[in-house]
Amino acid sequence: MWAEASQLAKTVGAAVVAWVIAVHVFHLSQAFMAPWAALLTVHATVFGTFKRAGQQAGASVLGVLVAAGAAQVFGADAVALGVAVLVGWLAGAVPGLRAPMTTATTAVVVLTTGYVGHNGMLADRLIDTGIGIAVGLLVNLLVWPPLRDRAAARHIDVIDDRLGELLSRIATELREAGHPDAADDWIAQTDRLDRDIDRAWNVLEEARQSGRLNPRPAVPERMRAAEEMTQIINRLAQAVAETRSMARTIRVARLAPEEWNPAFREPWLELLASAGTAVESADADGVRAARAELAELSERLIDEQLHGSQWPMFGALLVNLRNVLDSLDVVAEAQPVRVPPARALTRVTRSG
Repeated sequence: MWAEASQLAKTVGAAVVAWVIAVHVFHLSQAFMAPWAALLTVHATVFGTFKRAGQQAGASVLGVLVAAGAAQVFGADAVALGVAVLVGWLAGAVPGLRAPMTTATTAVVVLTTGYVGHNGMLADRLIDTGIGIAVGLLVNLLVWPPLRDRAAARHIDVIDDRLGELLSRIATELREAGHPDAADDWIAQTDRLDRDIDRAWNVLEEARQSGRLNPRPAVPERMRAAEEMTQIINRLAQAVAETRSMARTIRVARLAPEEWNPAFREPWLELLASAGTAVESADADGVRAARAELAELSERLIDEQLHGSQWPMFGALLVNLRNVLDSLDVVAEAQPVRVPPARALTRVTRSG
């Protein structure tokens, strides 16, 4: 919430400052392009702001030229407007620029306000556009340049809790409901977890980008900490995939738990519940203990010499749970995923 609120405040501030400078410092008449350009330039990251600045500068200049060309050929009428929108949109969509809306909008504004017949007015539009871009750059560079690593940590922090809840839910519903029909709901929940993981990847990429060109002194340490989140997300993705495979195995087998061999059913369900609790509470020792007990269960089942049609299902469920626990021990140790505060990083850097 703080990141979004600060970004909104900076965007509003940049638009206002750009307009004030254009009107009261440069004395430009109708300086509407300055706040418009500032609003479009301010991005969630410093690097993104520089990238947008280049795009907006190119798009705005291109829009002015398109409007001037359309008016020169067709005159300031409906045909010129249609041509300006079409050409502006196509020209603004070229790779490297990718700002068709800005190009077309600039062309429309310049054409419909009658500036194409006044070279001085066209120059003013380019100047106030440059003012807006410059203000947007400076505001995002100098006023609390954002780092998105804490947002990435919060996204990751939630996923393992939800996965632990799902594992516990599977164990409870198999034990109490006595029927695997709920497997479709479990699979749907793993799909939602996959979407959570995709969002975590996106936010982590934003965090990486937020460190580029960012002048804050804590950036190097914070970015190194952010890179460690990659392993955590990969392990969470593996654990979710194994949980989905587990649910599908139960669904395909179509056997109620009371039909399972008791030598497998009771200890496996107990281990599944223990694993869910350990994962949800970020208990790394509990995850390792469950993994050790699972290995012992596998050895005992070998001695039991279980055979028949159920054994492939038992083997698959044992492997699924083992892979889940193998993936999540490091994740549990890393919980809660946090980015050290700036003061702590400064102390570490100085002591090193």
